Amino acid sequence: MKIFNLPDLGEGLAEAEIVQWLVKAGDEIAADDPLVAVETDKAIVEIPSPRDGRIRRLCANEGDIVQTGGPLLEYAAEEETKREDSGTVVGKVVSSEQKLQEKASPVSRKDGSTVKAMPAVRALARQLEVDISVVSPSGPGESISADDVKRVAKRLQELGPLELLRGARRTMAAKMTQSGAEVVPATIVDNADIDHWPEQSDVTAQIIMAIVAACAKEPNLNAWFDAHSIGRRVLEQIDIAIAADTSEGLFTPVIRDAASCDYQGLTSQLQELRANIKQRSIAAQQMRDYTITVSNFGMIAGRYATPIVVPPTVAIIGAGRIEAQAVIVGDEVVAHRLLPLSLTFDHRAVTGGEAARFMAAMIESLETADIR
Repeated sequence: MKIFNLPDLGEGLAEAEIVQWLVKAGDEIAADDPLVAVETDKAIVEIPSPRDGRIRRLCANEGDIVQTGGPLLEYAAEEETKREDSGTVVGKVVSSEQKLQEKASPVSRKDGSTVKAMPAVRALARQLEVDISVVSPSGPGESISADDVKRVAKRLQELGPLELLRGARRTMAAKMTQSGAEVVPATIVDNADIDHWPEQSDVTAQIIMAIVAACAKEPNLNAWFDAHSIGRRVLEQIDIAIAADTSEGLFTPVIRDAASCDYQGLTSQLQELRANIKQRSIAAQQMRDYTITVSNFGMIAGRYATPIVVPPTVAIIGAGRIEAQAVIVGDEVVAHRLLPLSLTFDHRAVTGGEAARFMAAMIESLETADIR
């Protein structure tokens, strides 16, 4: 018998979700025949068989999440033999009058603290599918009792079944967790007067052009930060991720080499990316290796935000809802359309002065844009 484990699918991915099995137990297959379709990092990939053989059993069900290196299926051996157990005990059975005393052992909690729980209480938590590390103790010496576990189990039952995050939402959760653990964020906000823009202007396209202009004046925000070496790489090519909200989660398609695109080219690419996301036809490689991010959340609601910087990038620009506001022009107070901007940056790699100069360059570009 031979176990086939989930192979490394690239990009350092730690897991994949089983979308559809393409084989079943008992099937005879040849090398390179498709075995299973999995979803990972927002892309669906078919995994081929590495060998000829017969499928003995599947090690996971559709909808399960399998870790890289974890078992997917088992191939039957060329000659399987059955062994019968006589049921006899080999060796000498020794009895003892000694009584074993169970001891409470520590349980690590997510905040770094510890509590204690007896082995029987741990077993009960596993049986009731309760994460014992989240149970508040009421027993002696800060220990978790069986009643504590039962209380949490009852509450979870009242709340309903746990919905595991999958696909794009699971990827988003992992990235946000990494950001929260690593990044030291700071945010500055300001407005750009865009009253001269035509009504049907593509805001995202114009923001991309403003980012390109800002990178020319303050390139340190188009960078990757290495947390292990405590160093940064300032990048020449500007690859801009566009945060796109969907019912299935957050997608981040990338505009490659944005500096080589004009306004019309950008609007065309954005329309194509939006269509591909809607159809779920966008490739995984189109959502990786970006250098800076744009979130145009103002298309839905909100003026300012503190967008999340995803390592290894060091900056993200948020665009809020465009509104007419009172501004002073000469000696008059007039109503102009203003675009609220939020810039969150990783303060490990970027200074406040660099971020402020970047914002100023963006605003200058937006306010002087010649859009036809």
